[in-house]
Amino acid sequence: MKFLTVTALCLASAMALSGCKIVPNKAADETGPAADASGDAARIAILLAESYTQKLVPRIAEKAQTVAALRAEIDADFAAASAAHGASGAGAGAPVNFALKDQGKVVAAKLDSRARTLDIDTDADGTADLAIQLGPVVRGSALRDVAPEIYDFTSFRDQIEFAKLGRALNDRATEGLTLPEGDPMGKTLRFTGVVPLKSAKEKWLVTPVAIEVLP
Repeated sequence: MKFLTVTALCLASAMALSGCKIVPNKAADETGPAADASGDAARIAILLAESYTQKLVPRIAEKAQTVAALRAEIDADFAAASAAHGASGAGAGAPVNFALKDQGKVVAAKLDSRARTLDIDTDADGTADLAIQLGPVVRGSALRDVAPEIYDFTSFRDQIEFAKLGRALNDRATEGLTLPEGDPMGKTLRFTGVVPLKSAKEKWLVTPVAIEVLP
């Protein structure tokens, strides 16, 4: 009898277990993007959604200098101007990135390529003081490197992922620009953006985050 009772209990236990399904606990981050390169695009998209409008654009506006003021400081002492207003990119030999906010007249336009630019005269002397990149092809990573407190290289897996962030920021910026309609020549633009420089003699090529056509 004792043997039958034990057998019955074993059978009952087995039947109970057969109706159960063991479900392992998922890690909290399993629902997010993969940690390897396959998840880069999704992670960067999330980062831009959280930081571009809310953090980066206000930070550039807060740090922005006028062209005349910044050029005077750079011509006087590039190192001092860099320390006061600039942010260096990651890696040896990277340019110093300066935020700008100013306005000027379009004196030349290159619109027949994917790397479109407008030359801007900010001091009314009839010659260009800088060029503004319109994209869709944008050179450099000034938008990423001007705010290392927002986009810290050590927070990324490697240089490849960091480079993808730079391109994504350029794309996000150019997609949001309000461009002048028709022929831009002679029109006055107000712009906010970033210029990367390695020396006081280098030509200014600005990556804008905002452009406004003035009446």
